[in-house]
Amino acid sequence: MQTKALAPEYQGALTTMSVNASLTDVLAEGVRHLKQAELSGTQEEVARTGLAVAEAHRRLGQVEEADRAWKASYRAARSAGATGAMAWALWSGGTLARQRGSLRLAFRLLGLAAELGRRGGDVVARGYSLAGLAETGRIQGDYERVATLHEQLLAEARARGEARHTVWALEGIAQIHRNTGQLDSALEMFQEAAALAGDADDRRGRAWALRGIADIVSLRDGGTERALGLLAEAETTCREMKLSSALAYNHKMRANVLFRAGRYEEAREVYEQALAEFRAMTEPRGEALAALGLVKARARLGRDRAATAAALDELRGRLSRIGLLNAREMVEKAYAELGVAPATGPGAAGAGGEGPVGSAEPVVGPADVPRSAAGAGTGSGAREGAQGR
Repeated sequence: MQTKALAPEYQGALTTMSVNASLTDVLAEGVRHLKQAELSGTQEEVARTGLAVAEAHRRLGQVEEADRAWKASYRAARSAGATGAMAWALWSGGTLARQRGSLRLAFRLLGLAAELGRRGGDVVARGYSLAGLAETGRIQGDYERVATLHEQLLAEARARGEARHTVWALEGIAQIHRNTGQLDSALEMFQEAAALAGDADDRRGRAWALRGIADIVSLRDGGTERALGLLAEAETTCREMKLSSALAYNHKMRANVLFRAGRYEEAREVYEQALAEFRAMTEPRGEALAALGLVKARARLGRDRAATAAALDELRGRLSRIGLLNAREMVEKAYAELGVAPATGPGAAGAGGEGPVGSAEPVVGPADVPRSAAGAGTGSGAREGAQGR
């Protein structure tokens, strides 16, 4: 196992940047070196430096800037004939698509990235892209399809001694176990991930692992104060590194813990905070999950049953359009939990593919990448990256 985690998405002149560098620092350095590369006319360096700019924007929740940056990185890589750099740009674009709730586009871009990584001999780009496919499938709730891929990627990461990727894979498998009721094994994996991340100085990975531990400690053991303490530790890292998305998910989990403890007014306030954070970064999955928690908290505080049912109906349709199978199941359970019935029939709330985010026009076409790459590695697609997180 590596003694230190690495950040392979920081390329070109940014290869010396730490995985724990503040994202604002990464962005500043990336923009500075990108301008230098553009002046020198070295297109591959433009592509590789632009990748760090795209990733910093994405993780800061600046989705429009991230979208422009990864596309520019891809165009520069294509003009330079740098297949590996093209793969990394598509990985960034696919990860952004998942973050924005466009799962179909995420599958497509990450599949293309995996194929280009294979063709270009970039093992790490291919591995991160397959991991992206696995995480997309896991987030969608397609656990049967992606569980084996997670296990495969964990074995490969362990064999290559890639600490950061090992942590990601452990966390992904742990989340699958947690969502399928295997809480004991999920806790063990989150704890192993936290320990490995700590040893490798992967602060981002450790923050996500602590969130997972807090979830299970609260859910299985009723350990409210311990869970809140773990989340407070993770929040410190999120704030120091400017991890906007991770911080919003941390707040949503804090609200979950408070809700389980019956502290509904506190939970309502924190759900509202998380909801605003997700909206600010245009992250529809997190927004919908925070909104679901908020509906439940308001119901427990005495909200009108008809208004509760209408809010759940809207969420059911929204999650169906995004394609989040597990999250829609959570809404279905909420009807029974809150003692309300759907205000509309089951067919009224969700047919019809992805919503506005997912219906965006493809950003790469047949002239850009080979059609044969679309199913790379996983058939119709399977997995944020942690390391895309």
